[in-house]
Amino acid sequence: MKLAACNEFFEGWPIEKVFDYCKTIGYDGVEIAPFTLADSVEQISARQREDIRKAATTAGIEIVGLHWLLIKPEGLYINCPDASVRRRTQDYMKALIHFCGDLGGTIMIHGSPKQRTIQEGWDRDEVWKHTVDTFAACMGVARERGVTYCIEPLSASNTNFINSVADALRLVQAVDHPNFQTMVDCCSGSTEGKPLPELFRQAGPHMRHVHVNDPNGRGPGFGDLKFGPVLKALRDLGYDRYVSLEVFDFKPDPQTIASRSLGYLKGLLESV
Repeated sequence: MKLAACNEFFEGWPIEKVFDYCKTIGYDGVEIAPFTLADSVEQISARQREDIRKAATTAGIEIVGLHWLLIKPEGLYINCPDASVRRRTQDYMKALIHFCGDLGGTIMIHGSPKQRTIQEGWDRDEVWKHTVDTFAACMGVARERGVTYCIEPLSASNTNFINSVADALRLVQAVDHPNFQTMVDCCSGSTEGKPLPELFRQAGPHMRHVHVNDPNGRGPGFGDLKFGPVLKALRDLGYDRYVSLEVFDFKPDPQTIASRSLGYLKGLLESV
């Protein structure tokens, strides 16, 4: 099991500084939110991509992949009735996959609640079909670049579409491609009414990534969720992929968030 930090809570930090700091305190990887680098990854040149990849290599840190995929540019939507919007979204998703591959990343986490929510008056069956078609259209590029694209179940407070591991698995089965899988976010997963270890077992071999965070939006150890059973369940399942720290409350500061969360998780890993 490897530990990573998502970069967006290091607000204003150059990505090279994030790599150096995370390596210094003991993380194995960094997960990147593309909007922190540019409004569109298409604005990031081949030279800039190579520089980012070299900076990670120099720091001795792995670029895990990408998350928070569609927050920018504006106007993207995976399943709206407008076919031109869906085509533009598919094109950008393919650009994101290439960007991930160029950085050496292998995982992409698709949350983006505002770009998937079913609006009033939309037909749910049509929305489902559009969603399947959008993801399926990107899988050839994902396979080409060696990227696993994961749909993230999100809580009902964030979106009204794909709110559970069961929903995500149904979508994985519908897309039916080895490069399309799912993941579990501890904050969102805690709203399902099941213990997180049960969600891990339910996701099974389709679970390719985990985000660790407390239901209060802060890091592990900053709230009431006990992560000992969470990590033990992952270890018992033989999970050997990344566990990434993702927070939504950026207080008090990035160093405290990153270092205390890491110390808490490493301490638990030594005892489970």
